[in-house]
Formats: sequence, structure tokens, C-alpha cells
Amino acid sequence: MLWMWNRNMKRAAGILLLLVGLGLGATLLRDAVPVSDAQNQSGSPAQPQANSAAAQQPLRPLSEANSRLQDEQNTIQITQRFEPGVVYISTATESVVNDPLAQLFGGSPSQNRVQEGLGSGFFVNEQGDILTNFHVVGEATRIQVRLFNNERVFNATVIGKAPAYDLALIRAQNIPRNLIRPIPLGDSDKLQVGQKAIAMGAPFGFDFSVTTGIVSATNRSIPIGFAGLNQQGLNQNTIQTDAAINPGNSGGPLLDSTGRVIGINTVIISPSGAATGTGQNAGIGFSIPINTAKALLSRLQNAGGGIVQPPRIGVSAPGFRLSQLSAEFRQRHNLPANGVPIQSVEPNSPAATAGLRGGNQTVNIPTPQGAIPLRVGGDVVTRIDDKPVNAIEDIQAALLNKRPGDTVRMTVRRGNNSQQLTVRLTDASFQTTRQ
Repeated sequence: MLWMWNRNMKRAAGILLLLVGLGLGATLLRDAVPVSDAQNQSGSPAQPQANSAAAQQPLRPLSEANSRLQDEQNTIQITQRFEPGVVYISTATESVVNDPLAQLFGGSPSQNRVQEGLGSGFFVNEQGDILTNFHVVGEATRIQVRLFNNERVFNATVIGKAPAYDLALIRAQNIPRNLIRPIPLGDSDKLQVGQKAIAMGAPFGFDFSVTTGIVSATNRSIPIGFAGLNQQGLNQNTIQTDAAINPGNSGGPLLDSTGRVIGINTVIISPSGAATGTGQNAGIGFSIPINTAKALLSRLQNAGGGIVQPPRIGVSAPGFRLSQLSAEFRQRHNLPANGVPIQSVEPNSPAATAGLRGGNQTVNIPTPQGAIPLRVGGDVVTRIDDKPVNAIEDIQAALLNKRPGDTVRMTVRRGNNSQQLTVRLTDASFQTTRQ
């Protein structure tokens, strides 16, 4: 019945093998770069189409010498002006490891382990708030930052974390006001493929390095963030760049030719890392769009060290796609080939207020691993704000940049009919877990 199941699951497994990793590296690699493990230590918006007249105009040839000099001068000016806003981040995470065999040799069965790491960040305001990746600071018990051309080390604390977005906001203590150099934030919604991109950070611990390239693609959807503290999170739209990004660059800024931050460098694809476990740049890096961070900034600033959760509308959905089911099964249970079948709706939630309906009958999907229950007979969400959705991650990604009071327009299939519902997000949709 589910002849497509195994084939698609194998394909999905292959994709996950390509895209799963911790650190900035192969496969899809994020950092904070591990330094030591010591024992017993304390989319882009649609671009306007050129009209036929403009398309027929001959391109003006570039003066290669002059354009090179102009580009070099632009890079030099941006580096000199904004690199002082970049910070070098080092972390240490203490944990207790149980080793029963240690007693046989006169040691303690419980040993302290300190995992050290490093990454990058940048100032976003005059108060000294530093934006970085969540995976750079994680659950670190010690966070320290160092500034450009300054050997002094400052202790830092976490103001707010957003694991699902792979973002965190930290603040260093006792930094002189004149050393706080915020970098202006740009508008990632206006990016165009081919425009200049400048990456700043600390690749492989070589602090305050600069690389250049272009925006290779916008709205590149890949898994970013963590659903839990140690789990991979949501598919999100990212900026793809060929500016060299390596372990240690995570959390550093990606700038445009005006010196404004357009993204936060977070992950790369590195074929070598799949074999060796050590990632290196392969010309395909990804940055979280700065507009995502801007939408979260006030929530991070008010999190009190807690965790900022993605917006919720109060629905549950299966962990697989309808396209993985056989056509026969879908036809029998009146399911479309694409869309997200709603399993349940929380009472008094935005989804319930909008009239969204969950399934009313449970059927079992046979698989080699055992039967998987699926509730049918409810609404199937097919589009959100005119964008197709096929998994719960698509719904979550569509809500990432929303704020309380915002609405989303959902197209649902109910029975054999299609209709639109408007879901309004409330304050209860935006949760912060205090620690």
C-alpha cells in the first residue's frame, strides 16, 4: 500500500545525512568550534522582470582595473569602519561524566569534564547587546568575549536564547562605552542574488578575519535551529553565500557593500566533513536573514535569560508528509497529495478561534517499523499567506517573523471543498520559558 514510503524515507535519510551536523562543517555543520575536552578541570522577494526594451540594451563593458580597485576600496573601508563591532566569543561547558571503570584504578566514578568552544558575534546597540548563534553559547557555564585590537577578556551573560531560530543575545560586563561599536542592521528582504557579501568572524580561531563573496541565493530553505536544546529545529529561509565561512565564523555578521548587516553566519555544507568530521568551506555557506533577528530582538532583550519560543497557533500535525503515503491510501481516506492534516486543535487557541478543525477518526498506517496512527476527517492546511505548506515545519516557518496581533491567512481543504480561514496571533502565542 505504501510503496512510496521506503523510497521516500531513503531519500529523506540521504538528505538528512547531507544536512545534519553540529558545528560549521560537513554535511551541514554548525560551530561553536570545540577547542578541547579536558578531564578534571574547573526568499527573496520576486525581482522585477526587465522589460523587452531594457533587455535589448547592450551591457556597458566594465573597466576591469577600475572596478577591481573600487571593490577593494569598498572592502577596506567597510572592514576598517565596522570590524571593531565584531566580538570573539569563547565558551566553557562543565559537565559530570560517570566512569564506573575508574574505580578499578583508584579513581572517582564521577569526573568533571570541561568542553571549550569558540565563535563570533557583533554589537547590535549602544547598550552592548551582542547577537550570536544559540549553538555558539548553548548551555555554556562560562562565556567570555574579546574585542577587536584589545587583549582584555570580558565575562558575558545570556540575556535571551531562541534555540529554534539558532539565535542568542548576550551582554558582556564592564565594557567601556567607547569600545561598544554597534553595526547597523540592513533589510534582508531586499537582497538580490549577485550582490556583494562580506563575512566577519573567527574561522578556526583566527579571530577577526574577513572574507568576501556574493549572495548566491536567497530564501534557501534548510534546517536551522533546535526544536529542543540539543535537537535540530525548523526549516527556515536562509541566505546562501560563497563568502568563505568556516568553524568559528558562527554568529558573525554578513554585511553588504554599504556595511549593513544582512545576515548572521551560521552553517555551511562541507563534503569533506561527512568523511572526516571536520568541516571546511566549500563555497556554500548559509546565514540567518537579519530580518528574522530584528523581529526577535525585543523578545530576546526581555527574556530575562530564558528561552524565546516560536509562535504557536495551537495545532498538532503528523511528523511525515502526505506525499509519502500511497495514492491508494490517500484516495481511500480523502487526503490530498500535499498539505498538512491537522490532528488536533487546542481549545481557546488562535486556531480554535479561527475555526480550524482537527481529525475525528484514527487510522493506522502500516510501515516496516510498525503502525503509525493518523487522524483523518479534519482540515488539511494547504497554503499559508499564499505559500504552499507540506509539513508542520512549514507552518512554523511561516510564523517565525510574526508578532502579537498579526494575522495569517490559511487555505484549508475541508472534505472536498477549499476555504480560507484567518488566524490572529495573540500574546499567548508568544511564549518565553524562564530558567
